[in-house]
Amino acid sequence: MAELYEGFTLCGLAAGQSRENSGLLGIEPGRDTDHVIVTGAGRTVTVYKVSDQKPLGSWAAKQGQAVTCPAVLHGQTGEYVAVHDSKVLRIWRDEDINFEKVFKATLSAAVSRIHALPSSEPLVLFQRGAVRQLDALLAAPQQAVEEVLSEEEVIRWSSCFLEAEQPLLLFSTEKSGECFLYLQKLSPNVLHKYNIGSEGKGVCPIGFTATLENKCITLMCLYSNGCVYKLLVSLHPSAEGEQHLPKSLLMKLPVSEGVLHRAAIACLEEGHIAIVGAPPSASTGDRDFLCIWNTNFQTLQASKELPGGAYGQLWCNAGKLYVTHGKMLTVLPYRCEKSSLAAALGKLKQTSTQEVTSSPSVLNWNSFPHEEAALEQKTGMRTRRSKLNLKSQATLATSITQVLEDIKGVSREEVEEVLEPFLSCSPVSPQFQLGLAHIAVELLKRCQADPGFYPQSVLARLAQTGRLSHSSCPGFLMLALEKHDYFLAQLCLQHFPDIPEAVTCAFLKAFLSVADADLMQVSVDLEGVSLVDGPGQSLEVVQNGFSPVLLEEDSCDVQLTPPKLDQSSSWTDMSLTCPVGLKKSALLNEIIRSSYSESFLLPHLKDLSAQQVILFLQYLQYLYVRSSGDVYTQLPGLRAPTMTQIMDWVSLLLDAHFAVLVMAPEAKELLAQLHRFVRSQVRLYSELGKIQGTLQELSKIKKEQEIGLYSIEVIELF
Repeated sequence: MAELYEGFTLCGLAAGQSRENSGLLGIEPGRDTDHVIVTGAGRTVTVYKVSDQKPLGSWAAKQGQAVTCPAVLHGQTGEYVAVHDSKVLRIWRDEDINFEKVFKATLSAAVSRIHALPSSEPLVLFQRGAVRQLDALLAAPQQAVEEVLSEEEVIRWSSCFLEAEQPLLLFSTEKSGECFLYLQKLSPNVLHKYNIGSEGKGVCPIGFTATLENKCITLMCLYSNGCVYKLLVSLHPSAEGEQHLPKSLLMKLPVSEGVLHRAAIACLEEGHIAIVGAPPSASTGDRDFLCIWNTNFQTLQASKELPGGAYGQLWCNAGKLYVTHGKMLTVLPYRCEKSSLAAALGKLKQTSTQEVTSSPSVLNWNSFPHEEAALEQKTGMRTRRSKLNLKSQATLATSITQVLEDIKGVSREEVEEVLEPFLSCSPVSPQFQLGLAHIAVELLKRCQADPGFYPQSVLARLAQTGRLSHSSCPGFLMLALEKHDYFLAQLCLQHFPDIPEAVTCAFLKAFLSVADADLMQVSVDLEGVSLVDGPGQSLEVVQNGFSPVLLEEDSCDVQLTPPKLDQSSSWTDMSLTCPVGLKKSALLNEIIRSSYSESFLLPHLKDLSAQQVILFLQYLQYLYVRSSGDVYTQLPGLRAPTMTQIMDWVSLLLDAHFAVLVMAPEAKELLAQLHRFVRSQVRLYSELGKIQGTLQELSKIKKEQEIGLYSIEVIELF
C-alpha cells in the first residue's frame, strides 16, 4: 500500500511560462536529503532547503545566456556543475557569488545532460551520444568527441547507475518513430545498443524510469496510449551488435479517449510507481492528477488533483515527489509498503502484513472479477480483527453524521455538550480527521451566518487536536482574527501545518497592533517566553568570562571585558528592555517559529507599517541578545525561537522595508546598531578564518596514550 501526504509549495514558477513549458529544466539531489538543486529553463540555478521551503543560494547566467541542462552536485568535491549555451561548462561552490567569475570551460560539442554519482566522477552525455567522465573532459575541454548516434536520432531520456563501483549510463533515443536504448560502460569502454520498437502510428514513449537490482536494469516506459511496459536490460548481454529488446505490458492506465501528451513516470519502492498527467479513472475528465499505482496488482493506491494543470514533469528524491503544476513547484511526501492482494484492493487497511501472509490458501486468479464475498471465502483473509475494524469504521462514520445533525441550530452550550464525547475519543483514523474538518466547516458557516454564535472553547479543542489544516477548513484562521481571539490564533499557528504566507502576515499585523493592555484578560500559552522578562525589565548578565561584545570599528582585536550596562548604541547591548509584554511576545514567537517560503512571504510583509516593522525589529534584537551566548540565568523555553529563525526574520524585514527604514528618523539608531553588529560579525569570522588551518591540524593529531581524568598537554604549533 502507499500514501500521499499533505504537500507544500517549494517555489513559484517563472512568470510567462507556456502551457507546454513549466520553466524548469530539472531537480537534482543536494548535499543531503533535505536539499535539492532547482534549475530554471532560463538563467538560474537555485539550491533549496526543502523542510524550510527556503532558497539557500542562487546563481544566474548573464543576460543573453541560457542554462541548457540541469545543474548537479559533484559528490566528491562538493562543487556544482552546469552547462549553459550547450557547450560552456561552469563549476562553482556555495561561497561563489558572481556566476561570471566561476570556473569556465568551452567544450567542442553540445552537451545533453550531466549525471552525478555519489562516490564517482560525474558523467557528461553529449547530444550525439558520446560519454565522458568530468575529470577526463576537464583535462582537455576541446578534445574531439565521437558521434555515436545516426542522423536525426535524438536523445529523449537518460539515467546513470553505479554497479560494483563502476559507472553505467543508460539513455533512450528516437528516430522516425522508432525507439532505441543505449547502455554505456566506461570500464571497459563498451556500448550496447537495443531496439525497443514502436507501438504503431501515433503511439510513442513519453516517460521513462529505471532501477538497478541484481545486475539487471528494470526499465519502465509510459506510452502515449496509457500503456506501461517493462523491459529488462542485462549488464552482460551475450550477443554483440544491435539487439531487439522484448517488453512486457505491466499495466494499462484508464485513458478514456485520445492520447497522453504531458505525463511522466517515476519508480518508487516496494512495487509502486508514480505517474503524473494520467487520470486515475476514465471519469475524471480533463483534470490532471498525481497517482501512485501498485504494479503487482494494478491498483490505484493514492491520488491527488493538481490545480492549474500539470506539465508532465515529475522527480523523486528522499521520499518526496516533486511535481510542477499551475504556477508552482509542489513537494508531496509519500510512503510505500509491501502490499498483499487484499491490502491492494483496500480490504485490509487495518490488518498487518503478518496476518495476510500467514493464510495457507492459494489465490485462484479466475475469481478476481467476482464479488467480494467469493474472494474472502477463498482466501480466508478477513480475520476477526479486520471485521472489528470495519465495524468500528462504520460506527465512526455513523457517529460523525449524527454529530453534524445534532449541532445544527443549537446553542453554544449544547454544541459543547454534543462534541465533548466525540472529541474525547480521538481515534487515529483518516476518517476521524475528515470528520473533524466537516464539523469545523459546519461551525464556521454557523458563525458567519450568526454573528452572536461563537463556540470559542469548541474551536480551541478542534485546533488542539492537530488534525485540522488550512486546506481542510480555510475560514478557520481568519475567523480567529475577526473575533480577536488571540488564543485560538496562537493554537492555529502551533498546530496547522499549511498556513499561507498571507495569513501569517495578517496574524503578525494583528499581533503588533494590539495593545498590551488589551491582552491582559486574554488566555495565552506562555511556554515559549522564558527569555522575556516583560516590558521595562533589563537583561541579567552573568560575569562568566564571555559576552557577545562588539568589535571596535578600527581594530580586529576582540574585547574580552564585558560591556558597560549603560552602553546604548550596540546591537548586543546588555541593558536592552523588552519592547512588548509577555503575552504579545508569546504570540510573536509563534510567528517567528512558523514555516514559510521567503518568496511568497516578502510581498505580504510590505503591508506592515514603519512603526510595526520597527517594533518587530526591536523585539527581534531583544530576543537575539537574550539567546546569544551562555550569559543569562534563564534558559530558552520549549517553544522559544532559535537563533537562526530570529536572524532570518531580521533579514526578511530589512529586505521588505529597507527603503522605508532608511527614510524613517526613528529607525536611524536601530539601523546603525544593526550595521555595527554585522560589521563585527564579519571581522570576527575573518579572525576565525585565520586560525582555521591550525584547528584542522589539531583535529588530526592522534593521542599516543590514554589520558587520565586530568592532564596538561603542551602542543607546539609551527
